[in-house]
Formats: sequence, structure tokens, C-alpha cells
Amino acid sequence: MSDTLPATVPARLRAARAAVAACFFTNAVLYANLVPRLPEVKDRLDLTNATLGAALAALPLGSLVSALAAAALMRRFGSARVASWGLVALAAAVWAAAVAPSWWLLAGALFVAGALDAVVDVAQNAHGLRVQRAYDRSILNAFHGVWSIGAVAGGLLGSVAAGLRVPLGLHLGVVAVVFAGLSLLAYRRMLPGPDHDDAGADAAPEQAGGGAVRAALPALAALGVLATAGAFVEDAGASWSALYLRGEIGVGAATAGLGFVALQVAMTVGRLTGDRVVDRFGQRRVARVGGALIALGTGLALALPSLGTTLAGFALAGLGVATLVPAVYKAADELPGLRHGVGLTVVNWLLRVGFLASPPLIGAVADASGLRVALTAVVVAGVVTLVLGRVLARSVSRSAA
Repeated sequence: MSDTLPATVPARLRAARAAVAACFFTNAVLYANLVPRLPEVKDRLDLTNATLGAALAALPLGSLVSALAAAALMRRFGSARVASWGLVALAAAVWAAAVAPSWWLLAGALFVAGALDAVVDVAQNAHGLRVQRAYDRSILNAFHGVWSIGAVAGGLLGSVAAGLRVPLGLHLGVVAVVFAGLSLLAYRRMLPGPDHDDAGADAAPEQAGGGAVRAALPALAALGVLATAGAFVEDAGASWSALYLRGEIGVGAATAGLGFVALQVAMTVGRLTGDRVVDRFGQRRVARVGGALIALGTGLALALPSLGTTLAGFALAGLGVATLVPAVYKAADELPGLRHGVGLTVVNWLLRVGFLASPPLIGAVADASGLRVALTAVVVAGVVTLVLGRVLARSVSRSAA
């Protein structure tokens, strides 16, 4: 059936799916182009490591300040317009950060970029879920896989531009123009009309009373915890895997980055293949099995410290967490009793809180008891996912059935 299913999908839905994928790719590729060139920004502005770090902190700060406004913006303008035009503004903000003539303007541009990124993230996921409902099968995981590919592509493009000594303003200016144009083209292919038209009866916001809202809060809180658990797993690979491999395992500098690569590659593969798995087994079972993989993989890496077990452990953790955030987004977007977009917005905000809280928390425990002890937080995150995964939907899609 999988061979014939794409022919039954209307052309407008296939175009909308491609448009949402373009938004996810653009969202990742824009800032990733700047990352390899941050040393040039630091040198040009004569910044210290501390002052550069302070400027970079404006990015998550901006996202936390603005993320909760996404639901209101989507109700006013629609998720398609917010996602596509937000990406145009994000492209301009990243370019402004690249050419900023002072620390204050750099921090300000990064603050705006973080604010726009948070709103775009909610809007593109909301529209992706809208297209997914029309498909009647899981496609959201693939969008997140495309985001991962965009991050790698942006980083490679930025590295090549740096190696060729392309002027920073020209490089990011061309990137901004090209991908802003792609975003506007994507907007023309997205689904028209208000988002709530196809969201189902449970998503009708004005008909929900206070009792329905209160009934939804425990589930929303559980989904927030799941999102935070996902943040801890992903941050373990990004922030601590290299330090763990060098300090605890004793590998060289060239090998230390392989932990991050193992987690990211496994997570990307899991996202690109996860939709079929979710359709076959249901989101609840996939998430809970993923939680077990996170706990077992990280537990293996910590209990039997070696290069091989650590890489295998991070790979299992990446595979386990691959579909978790998309699953949480879907469940939050479909919570009855909440106005359209509120659940998705709140969970996205809590996910960003998790990414902000994870590095200092694990760092503090590592200073007190060692990094090996601190990374047991990832094992806990896997157990939490295994336990709380029961709040996710059990059923498989009708198309898969």
C-alpha cells in the first residue's frame, strides 16, 4: 500500500508538504551559516570569550521572551504567514548579526533572531501538523529530519565560505536573499484559510469552558516534562559528549567529537524513518520504547566506559529521542479545551527552558561529583519518557492500518 499511497494524495497537499519542509530547512540553514564564522565576528569586534558568550546568550533569551506570543500571532495571521514571513525577518536578523559594528548591536540582532526563531518554530510545526492531519498519517518526524539536514548543510556552507574568505556580509547577505525568496515561494504553496478549519472539533477554542481548560492542564504539564526530557538528551550530545570522551575515556581531540556525531546521525535517521514506525506502532509505543533506548544506551555508556560503548550509547539515545519532540508537539496541538495553538506554544516554550536549564544544571553537578555522575540525568530523562509516554496517543493512523 505504501507504493500506491502517494498517488492518492492531492497535488495541493504534496505541494504544502514540500513548502513546510522548505521552511524547516530554511529555519535550520540560516543560523547554521553564521556558526562557523563566529570567530571572525569575535575578532572583528575585538571581543573576549566572555563577551561573545554574553552576546550569544541573547539568542535563547529572545526565544524565551517571544515564544509565548506565537499562538496569538497564528490566530491573527495564520501559521503559514507567520512561518514564511518570520523566516524572511529571521534571514535579515542573522545578516544583521554578521555585520553588526558593535557588541550591543550584535546582541540586539541575536536577541531578535532568537525571538523570531521561536515564533517560526511554533508556526512551522503548527502548519506541518495541519498538513499531517490532511494526510491522515505521520509526516512530522520527516520535517524535523529535514531541519537536521538543513543544520548540517548550513554549517558546511558557512565553513566553505569561511575557507574561501568570502566577505562575511556578502556571504550572509546572499544566504538571506536566497532563503528569504524560498520562504516566500513556500508561502504560496501552503494550505490556505484559518488553521482551525481542519483542526477537528476538540480544537475549537471559543467553545471550551474553564473546566475543560483545567482538565487539559495535567496533560499539558506531562507533555512539558517530556519536552524537557528531550532537551536534556539532545543537549548531552551537543554540550557534554566531547568533554566526556576526552575527560572520562581519554580519547584524543580528533575522536572526542564522535559522540555528538553519533547522536545527531542516529537522531536524523530516526526522524527520517520515524513516520512509518509511528504509523505502524503508534506514537505512545514508539516514544516509550525510545525512552527505554535512551536509558539503556546512556546507562551502557556510563556503566562500561569505553569509546565503543560510549558511541553506541549516544547513538541509541539519539535514536530513542528522534520522534519524541514531534510526538509532544502533536499531542499538545490536539489537547481539548485549549485555544488553537496554545498547547503547542506552551510546550515549545518549555522545551526551550529545558535547553537553557540543562547545561548549567549538568555543569554544576559535574563540578561537584564528576561528569559521569552528572550524565545520569540523561538516564533519568529516558526513564521519565518511558513512564510519561503513556499520555501520548496509542492509535496508529487509518492510512497505515
